[in-house]
Amino acid sequence: MNDSVWIVLALGAAVILAVLVYNMYQENQYRKQVREQFGHANKDALLDSEIHSVRDGQSAATTATPAAAPKPVRETNLADLTPPTAADAAANEAAVNEVAITETAETLSAEPATEAAEPVLQPEATPLANAFQFIKRHKPQPAPVAADKKPLLDVQDMAQQPLPWFDARFDYLAYIGLHEPQELHALPRLSSRHRFRMVGCTMDNRFQVAEPIPSVYYQGFVVGLQAISRSGLAGQDELAQFGEQVSRFAEGMNGTLLLTDVDAFLALARPLDELCARVDQTIAIHLVSRNNISGTELRAAVESEGFELSHDGAFYFPNERGEPLFSIVTLDNTPFTATLLSTQTYRGFSMLFDVVHVPNGEKHFNQFMDLAVKLSSKLGLDLVNDKLEELSTQWLKEVRRYVVERQGEMKQVDIEPGSELAQRLFS
Repeated sequence: MNDSVWIVLALGAAVILAVLVYNMYQENQYRKQVREQFGHANKDALLDSEIHSVRDGQSAATTATPAAAPKPVRETNLADLTPPTAADAAANEAAVNEVAITETAETLSAEPATEAAEPVLQPEATPLANAFQFIKRHKPQPAPVAADKKPLLDVQDMAQQPLPWFDARFDYLAYIGLHEPQELHALPRLSSRHRFRMVGCTMDNRFQVAEPIPSVYYQGFVVGLQAISRSGLAGQDELAQFGEQVSRFAEGMNGTLLLTDVDAFLALARPLDELCARVDQTIAIHLVSRNNISGTELRAAVESEGFELSHDGAFYFPNERGEPLFSIVTLDNTPFTATLLSTQTYRGFSMLFDVVHVPNGEKHFNQFMDLAVKLSSKLGLDLVNDKLEELSTQWLKEVRRYVVERQGEMKQVDIEPGSELAQRLFS
């Protein structure tokens, strides 16, 4: 070869090398840009989400980590989300003897409650076996009542009534027996971060949801504070405050009050609260594009697969009863709106699978992934985790197993995923 040929070959090699370097630079810029939308590589894409989807602000991303929540997200690896050991579970299972008390507002204010230490979740290698075989509580004992002030209903007997509106594992209960039939003119104002329910016993000895209806007279009430929710477990001070408020209501109604013992209730509720915190996870997968996609195209694709745009700015995939199974949200947690979808472009979106709210987890997780693959194909999007790693078959198997195991723990304590009871506990 002469010199001119070598020069041409060298120039050609230099051009090829320059193209490769430029492509690598473009790839790094793309990854950097998408990471900025997702957050740090060790952070969930939905870090600052306003969606109240997961208990205690935990997050479950595509590494089966806990998903978005109203508080700062605490990322957890899949290995850290295993249930506690049998030894730990046995330590939590204590025989609970409940002593019921009747307290006036003066007594409650004279003896302020101390704050109970919040339970610390400890990971364990094996699922729970018999951690929730709770011992039946003893009858609560009412305070002495003068012979001429006997209430229409014995609060001790009321405490033994199986009322379908309450679950003694997480509803802190107060019983009120009236000394004369009364109408309920207004529901009591019980300020708390936890919800409460109130049922009343009418004059024909039937319990029903208590409502201020004229000419409906009650002879007693049961008020239950839901002490476990995605807000966490109510502490001793919150239960004591609830007791004071109910005591004032009972006093105003000229009734006798019976309160569940706070310490006994918390001993019963803490193991269930720990389980709820462990299983309350959302699986998130992200569909991202190397180039922006129009909102019009995005909306057409997701609606063609059955998703519907909701007023809260997310797309939901309903079941046969119209209840949401899966959801789609933006990568930066801004809401989808009809106006924005028609005018702007998007880098991609995230699909969410709420473990505690989706029944029959294995079946519906397969459906969830089928929808993700279809949308990925339609829109030319990559299925990735929060580190921009493509999802593998092994990842899908691990997450499917994880979903089945968490829902299995729920069923062990008679909480069916997606049921009304699950809706109460995980809301």
